[in-house]
Amino acid sequence: MEIVHIDGKNQIEKLEETVLVLGYFDGLHLGHKALFDRARSIADEKGLTVSVLTFPESPKLAFVRYCPELLLQLTSPEKRFALMEQYGVDRLYLTDFTSSFAQQSPQDFVENYVEALKANIVVAGFDYHFGNSRADVKVLQELFTGQVEVIEEVQLDGEKVSSSRIRDAIKSGNVAEANRLLGYEFTTEGIVVHGDARGRTIGYPTANLAPFERVHIPAEGVYVADVLIKGQRYRSMASVGRNVTFDGTEMRIEAHIFDFQQEIYGEKMTIIWLDKIRDMIKFDGIDSLMKQMQSDEEVSLNWSK
Repeated sequence: MEIVHIDGKNQIEKLEETVLVLGYFDGLHLGHKALFDRARSIADEKGLTVSVLTFPESPKLAFVRYCPELLLQLTSPEKRFALMEQYGVDRLYLTDFTSSFAQQSPQDFVENYVEALKANIVVAGFDYHFGNSRADVKVLQELFTGQVEVIEEVQLDGEKVSSSRIRDAIKSGNVAEANRLLGYEFTTEGIVVHGDARGRTIGYPTANLAPFERVHIPAEGVYVADVLIKGQRYRSMASVGRNVTFDGTEMRIEAHIFDFQQEIYGEKMTIIWLDKIRDMIKFDGIDSLMKQMQSDEEVSLNWSK
């Protein structure tokens, strides 16, 4: 998949006609996948390529008061791009959602981007909006001379699959639900760093993870997880929290990897969040902590989808 950064129609090269997918994809969930699947199907039928026009950061940054959470994403850019390629995208166009971009009229957007990118057919979600008047897909159908395919709402359990629903699931620790809505496993990638080394003194050494990306982290708690290290996948139990039993104050992400004795400081590691076991608890001593961890271990080792 080719990735092209553009800033207006003057930077767009003359290319062949394409099926153009429009939207902002913060984590490619099942609703987004429906757009790519339809685009790929049309492209294969008509002998066209599939292109996507999207933004590297949330459009909300151009409209609302800043808070750090606005920079957090469900899926790292690297993983999003890999998924797009897996879903059949041939060319990805990235443009920054700036004030000047937002001030374009709907007509200007269609001329400067949709037509300039040689869209033969446009694929967009039912709730897609564009231009300074937040025009909807009906207006897009009126302004664009070609065909506009509108993808209807995708639901699971009678509710819309959406990025906000997935964020809520992650924030509450319901990573199993997040995985269902995404259509793939929610992960956190980072580098293994030194911690307090308490775990090894009680028989449960942990790999401490310093995350690379600006991605959402599950709620505090203990989880069934797998980890990826050097291309190998291992079962683990992972925790997000402050080690309250030891009066810790720093938020940490740690994983105890079963049947694993290697030293991996400085290595890249990916935690694959599978299911939540329990909330974080402050124990009254090492014995009660050990008993609970043995129970967590049993749950983790016996867990399956």
